[in-house]
Amino acid sequence: MKQQAFLTRCLMVQGSIQVHHYGVGGVGNAFLEQLGQLSNPPKLVLLARSTQTLMSAAPTYSPCIPFTTWEDAAKSPSLAKSNALPPAEIAAFLASAPGRAIVVDNTSDLTLAQAYPIFLERGVSVVTPNKKGFSEDITLFNDIFSSAVRGNALVYHQCTVGGTLPVLSTLRDLVSTGDAIIRVEGVLSGTLSLLLGEFMPGNGTSSAQWSFLVSHAKEIGHTEPDPRDDLNGLDFARKLTIIARVIGVEVTSPDSFPVESLIPVELSTIPSSAEGIAQFMSELPKFDAHMDAAKNSAEKQGKILRYIGSIDVTTGAIEVGLRHVEKGSPIANLQGSQIVSIYTKRYGTNPLILQGGGGGGEITAMGLMADLLKAMERLK
Repeated sequence: MKQQAFLTRCLMVQGSIQVHHYGVGGVGNAFLEQLGQLSNPPKLVLLARSTQTLMSAAPTYSPCIPFTTWEDAAKSPSLAKSNALPPAEIAAFLASAPGRAIVVDNTSDLTLAQAYPIFLERGVSVVTPNKKGFSEDITLFNDIFSSAVRGNALVYHQCTVGGTLPVLSTLRDLVSTGDAIIRVEGVLSGTLSLLLGEFMPGNGTSSAQWSFLVSHAKEIGHTEPDPRDDLNGLDFARKLTIIARVIGVEVTSPDSFPVESLIPVELSTIPSSAEGIAQFMSELPKFDAHMDAAKNSAEKQGKILRYIGSIDVTTGAIEVGLRHVEKGSPIANLQGSQIVSIYTKRYGTNPLILQGGGGGGEITAMGLMADLLKAMERLK
C-alpha cells in the first residue's frame, strides 16, 4: 500500500459506536470520502496529523469535523487544536466515552501498530490495513490477539494481505470449518506482478529491459518512491508471514525465511535519500544481464518467470523469490494483479484460487470500510 509520511487520527460516532481513524494518505482520504457517502455516516470528532490534532470537545463530541481534507478542517474556528496525542491518551479518551470504540489505523507506522495492545486492553477494537503489527516479531502478533480477548475487543486486518481480495477471511473459514490447508502459494505484490508480466508476458514476447520497466513504473507511480522497497521482497514477505500465522504456521519474523531480493548486491547499500534513489535508478541498467539470464533460463524450459511466495504447511517451509511456472497457468498469465492458490485436503489437486487487483486507493479504502462495517455490526 502507498502511504504518505504523516498520519491522521479521526474519531467518529455512530449511535453507541465510536471510530477513531489514523492516516490520510491516498487511501485515508478515499476512506473518509467513502465514509461521508454513507446514508447514515458516523460523526467525525477527532482529526490529527503527526504533529497536530483537531478535535471536538468531550464529552459531547460536538461540533463534528466535516469529511474533508486536513487543510479545510483546520479552518474551522470551533474545533480545538493541539499537538499530536499519544496512543495511551487516545485509548483513555475512547475508553471513557459511552458505547464501544474502534480504532482504524490507515498508516504503515510500526510505532502505532505496537500500540494496538494498549487500545485493545481498554476494549477499543482495531481495524487496519497496516501490516506491521501482524508481521513483526511474533510476540507482538500474539500480544495483539491476547489483548483483544482480555479487552473483549475485535481485530480486523483483512486488507493487510491482498487488499480487497478475501484471502485472510477465506483461510480462517477453511481452518474453522475443519479443512486442512496443505499449501498456499501466489503473487502478493501488484508491483512485481506488473513488472514481471511486462518483462516476460504469459502470452507473446517482450524485448523491454528490466531497468526501463522499473524506471517507467516509478514515473507513473506504480512503485514506492524508492523502488527498492518493492524490489527487496520485504513487503511480500510480510504478507506471507501474516498468512502463515493465520493458518497456524508460527513464523518469528519476515526475515526468518529465504526472500530473494531483486536489488543487485552492488546497489543494495546506496542510501535511501533522494540522491541515493537517483543513483540507484541511474546504475540499475548496468545489471540488466542478471534478469535477462533469469528470463532466458525460463524460456529454455518452456516456462514463464514470476516472483512467487509459497508456504508448505507440512514441512513449514516458506520461500519468496523468482520461480518458473507453466505457460497458460493463472500465475503465468498474471500482469498487475494478485493471485493466491490455496491447496487443502478437501479441495485436493484443484486449488481454491483468489485473483484480482486488490489494491489502490479507492479499492483498499473499500476493503477497509467493509471491515469497519463488520466490526460495527458485531459491536452493536
